[in-house]
This record gives sequence, structure tokens and C-alpha cells, in this order.
Amino acid sequence: MRRHCLVPALLASFSLLVAALGPQAALAQDELPEPAQPFHPPPPAPPAPIKPYDPVAVSPPAAFTDAAFQTFRKSIVDAVSHKDRAALAKLIVSKGFFWVRDNDLADDSKSGIDNLASAVELDNPSGAGWTLLADATANPSAAELPQHPGIFCSPAPPRFEPQAFGTLLQNTDTDPTDWGYPAQDGAEARAAAKPDAQVIDKLGMSFVRILPDTPQAEPNTPSFVHVALPSGKAAFVASQAIVPLDHDLICYTKERGNWKIAGYVGGMGP
Repeated sequence: MRRHCLVPALLASFSLLVAALGPQAALAQDELPEPAQPFHPPPPAPPAPIKPYDPVAVSPPAAFTDAAFQTFRKSIVDAVSHKDRAALAKLIVSKGFFWVRDNDLADDSKSGIDNLASAVELDNPSGAGWTLLADATANPSAAELPQHPGIFCSPAPPRFEPQAFGTLLQNTDTDPTDWGYPAQDGAEARAAAKPDAQVIDKLGMSFVRILPDTPQAEPNTPSFVHVALPSGKAAFVASQAIVPLDHDLICYTKERGNWKIAGYVGGMGP
């Protein structure tokens, strides 16, 4: 299987949600204007206004039932929790590792661990790369890519009614990247991005709109996501309580009968 064929599959066939993350067409070089000033892309369109919306039920994906996979995933979690690069390297495919954003950024001349390190900035002195990898490997769910048997990516898409979700997007003038869902029922929505702020609502198991002005957390303080509730009110929810639909994926496959990390979708960019 040629790796570049994974690009449209990973971003289009995984689910309706991931399809919206596909690359946008770029202008050809001869289509660009030729002024003396450098070309600057237009600013992004402003977000759609906040307004009430009808809740659309959603369920988190179920854990992948392969016992060998879950044992393997625990090995990854252990290596990541100890920031053990050598142990992590042994859990990656010997060759063919892919790193997909708009295209495949993996460098065939580098090892799998070096490509993964580039994708998540594993060598960042702040440790942010290890935190990102911990988040990516914590979810026990995984789903097989329909057009690529043997390639499983995690987390799997949530379970929901596609037609109802499509109507939600149309009514709110949003796209799937603007949405997330609670990790569990009853997540607390607060009036401010502080753990002791007033609780103004609790989230049910339905999609919740994520607003683009989510605040940056200070070091060693809890992080929050700015959301629009179905009532139309804005609130803040602890980041670990919300699973965004626009998230990275870590992918796995079997190599000589053993589970291995096969690739990464997303990451920090080159």
C-alpha cells in the first residue's frame, strides 16, 4: 500500500467528521498576483454567531475489544508516562510510518520514532510533546479504516445520527471542527475559566459547540474550553471533559503478528 494513498482515506473515509478536515485546494503559482508586495492570505472568516441549538445525542466510541491491542496500548501508556523514548521506539513499525497533515510529512530516511517525535514535538523542553502523545494514546477505542484493512486509528468516531448532526451544522452555520462532545454525562459548565467558578449548567450526552476563543491556560493550572451551550449561553468546561471532533489520531497495525504504532494524523507541523 502506497502511503500517500492514506491521505484522502484518513481524512475522508474515517467518518463524516474527519472528512471536513481534508486539505483545501491551493492556488497554482501562475494564478498568484504579481505585485511588489508579498502575498498575504485573507483573514479567516468570523465565527458564526452564538445562538440556541437543538441537542443532538452522541455516545463516546466503545473500547476496541481486541485484548492484545489493549495490552499493547498499556505498554505505550507506560513508555509515555516515563518519557522512555527507547521503549516507545520498540513499539513503532520498523518501516512505513506515516505522518499525515495535508499530505504525508514522514521522512523515509528517518526512523519511526524520529518521525513521531517530529509530529508531536517530543523533544520540546517543556514536555508538551509527551503530554500530547499521552492524550493521543489514552483513548481505548480504535476503528479500522474502511479502504485500508489492518490500519486502525484512535480515537474512533463517536456514535451519533449523521442526518441529525448534518441538520445541526446547517442550522448553526458551522462545520464539524466547531464541535465536540462530553467525555461523560454531567460535565460541569462554569461561568469562568476557573475550577471554583459558578456552575451554571451540566452537559448531557449531546454535541456541544466549541468557541474559537478558548483561553490559554497558565502553567500548572487547569485548562478550560469555551463552549456555547444548547441554550445559547456561553460557558467554560474543563478541557479533559470535552472531546473535540477536530483532534489528532494515532494509528496502529500488526507487524509480524504484533501490534505497532503505524502513523500519526495531525501533529505540530514541520
